[in-house]
Amino acid sequence: MAKKDQQIIVIGAGVGGLTAACLLLKAGFPVKVLEAHVYPGGSAGTFYHKGYRFDAGATLAGGFSLGGPHARLAEILDLTWPVSPVDPAWLVHLPHKQITQWAEQEQWAEERRAKLPGTEKFWRLQEKLATISWDISTRPFPWPPQSVGDLWKLSQSLRPATMTAMPYLASTMGSLARSQLSDNGNFQGKYDEFHAFLNAQLLISTQTTSDSANALFGSAALNLPRRGVNHVRGGIGNLARTLADWFRENVGELHFRQQIVELVVRMDGSKLLRTNKGMEVKADIVVANLTPWGLAKLLGDKVPVPIQQTINETPATWGAFTLYLGLDTEKLPGGIAEHHQVVVNPQRPLGETNSVFISLSAAEDETRAPKGHRAATLSTHTAIAPWWQLKENDFPDYEARRTEYAERMLVAAENAIPGLRRAVRLCLPGTPVTFERFTRRPQGMVGGFAQESLFAARGPKTGLPNVWLVGDSIFPGQSTAGVTVGAMRVATTINNFA
Repeated sequence: MAKKDQQIIVIGAGVGGLTAACLLLKAGFPVKVLEAHVYPGGSAGTFYHKGYRFDAGATLAGGFSLGGPHARLAEILDLTWPVSPVDPAWLVHLPHKQITQWAEQEQWAEERRAKLPGTEKFWRLQEKLATISWDISTRPFPWPPQSVGDLWKLSQSLRPATMTAMPYLASTMGSLARSQLSDNGNFQGKYDEFHAFLNAQLLISTQTTSDSANALFGSAALNLPRRGVNHVRGGIGNLARTLADWFRENVGELHFRQQIVELVVRMDGSKLLRTNKGMEVKADIVVANLTPWGLAKLLGDKVPVPIQQTINETPATWGAFTLYLGLDTEKLPGGIAEHHQVVVNPQRPLGETNSVFISLSAAEDETRAPKGHRAATLSTHTAIAPWWQLKENDFPDYEARRTEYAERMLVAAENAIPGLRRAVRLCLPGTPVTFERFTRRPQGMVGGFAQESLFAARGPKTGLPNVWLVGDSIFPGQSTAGVTVGAMRVATTINNFA
């Protein structure tokens, strides 16, 4: 069957779904994208409320520098991203110290030597492993391999330098740190501070902390600020909007307000999809920008073994508690950085308002807020189960917890931006319950799986012929750059074997 005769349906207009859709359209397939919401982006979307444009989840994006996934995609599609670099990437606020995540390499080296003395041996090894990991990511590297073709591509991607990373395949960032710092007798008293900084960076980039984060993946994640992070003009949702515009301009079909509620795989291998609006569409190939839980919901009692195993054997991922703030610019302190990470108490576990990421819209981006105002997104990792238990069994306590978390977030934010509270003109809290309602992600899970083991990474296959996953549930997961890598892999595989 020729490509032009094979109908592809993409479920979800997130960055992963739209990336796959655009690449497959360019390859000659007829492609339709069905999106439940009224705008594209999903977890990396931007919503409008009372004159403000708030980033729903993700607020910064990487992967636009030479060889990065967004840069490669722009070259393939001949499009321009609405981005501008950010330096410093963000400021990390510990109780007695502020550490600046500079994008420029030498500035960062000077900063860590001054603020985290005694750790240079660790950082040198981290940078070496990061260089290897980023180099691999610029070449076709289908991990985990799911076919003979994948194994062949992997063998062709290996370089002599790659082999030097082999001893660290099963290491964690914690074991890496201990091995590099244990011979420094003067460092023990400073370890808590370094440990808090390290864990805070890893939690936002690998969804876990140093004792669990894989050393190779974690090393690359720690280097993200040096690889370049960017503002997206108009909000991070404009990444998905840029892809959606390209898709439509090239005669792809994109339908909003069409939530898939059922996916039927017929005996002949064809697929039938039904939406909440009564639309029925047939497909030869389905690309699902969903979590395994989301795909299982559409399949009913026909869930394939690999998806069921993921659901049964993998803990639920993190959720997020968010505050969306409308701020009076005149009430904010002058000259403040736009991105901050606050660790309130290094002795306590991170998340649950003890670690808070703060992003202010760029002062010069007048599309994000009414004149004289700025939009801000504050977020903290949170376990999803307690929110749902309270929502279903004790709604007054659910509301009280939401109010308590909002207050604690504002207190944490004041550590980074003194006087922020007096600038607040609008305050919208969001829980995992809220996130499920607006993104349709089951239970409000966000961020993808914790990157603990490369050998436990999930690939895009679902166990159903010609049904593929994209998004943050497949390797490498987290971030718009990560989901772009995964979507490019899926599009290439479909194009090669269709």
